[in-house]
Amino acid sequence: MSEKIILITGASSGFGRLTAEALAKAGNTVYASMRDIAGRNAKNAAEMAETSKRDGVDLRTIELDVQSEPSIDVAVKKIMAESGKIDVLVHNAGHMMFGPAEAFLPEQFAVQYDVNVLGTQRVNRAVLPHMRAARQGLLLWISSSSSAGGTPPYLAPYFAAKAAMDSLAVLYARELSRWGIETTIVVPGAFTKGTNHFAHSGRPADEARVAEYEAGPYKGFGEEVLKAFAAIVPDDAEPSGVPTRSSRSSTCPSASARSGSTTIRPKTAPMSASPCSTACARRCFIGSASPTC
Repeated sequence: MSEKIILITGASSGFGRLTAEALAKAGNTVYASMRDIAGRNAKNAAEMAETSKRDGVDLRTIELDVQSEPSIDVAVKKIMAESGKIDVLVHNAGHMMFGPAEAFLPEQFAVQYDVNVLGTQRVNRAVLPHMRAARQGLLLWISSSSSAGGTPPYLAPYFAAKAAMDSLAVLYARELSRWGIETTIVVPGAFTKGTNHFAHSGRPADEARVAEYEAGPYKGFGEEVLKAFAAIVPDDAEPSGVPTRSSRSSTCPSASARSGSTTIRPKTAPMSASPCSTACARRCFIGSASPTC
């Protein structure tokens, strides 16, 4: 298996960082992108550089902000100058918000959409011309179990944005397969440990509306939701399963350039499996020792 040149967005922590390290250890050149490498993410970048040196792998951090088209263009140009191609693009960057939907300002919903949806579009527009020229490539999208029917309350801005991203991924699959570019959609369940999603989640800006919910029939409901999350997540639900499957999807030989959209569902909180649409050739349901595809 020849080495792949892989770009991962939002790779400073969580799924992104775990996936970057797993793919590098599998023998690939991995560009782990993140914001503010010289500042807030300096420690993460230094740790990843140490991992690269210690393990003898090709793991490179690179400055990239999915909300900035100039930042993306500079990063992609650098990768092309150094490596000459991008075989795999992993759309991992994302941000969560937690609280009653009504209490979020429209501008907060817009920020969620900008990070989780428009961010993928900006990166696609920079990367896809190179993949199309090469007539090969893989887009790997980190989706959400909410797109498969798991929609607990108080996560409306995040779930709405991830639903839009998931739909965009499916449509891209239909529009890129004839270019030889494949699509994989990884659908993690709920993880309450091992990632910073909940710890770094945003909160509603309209505190007065939040207070009204707390003074009414939804008093303490946010804590109930978080406790319910913790209760339904199996003890063996580890975030490491996501990068493991992502690694296999990124490096396994393609069955067909027309395979379209694949959905991978790791074992976490229970969810219902939707039937395969005409856009996909196979779906992998992961929740046992022998995943079915």
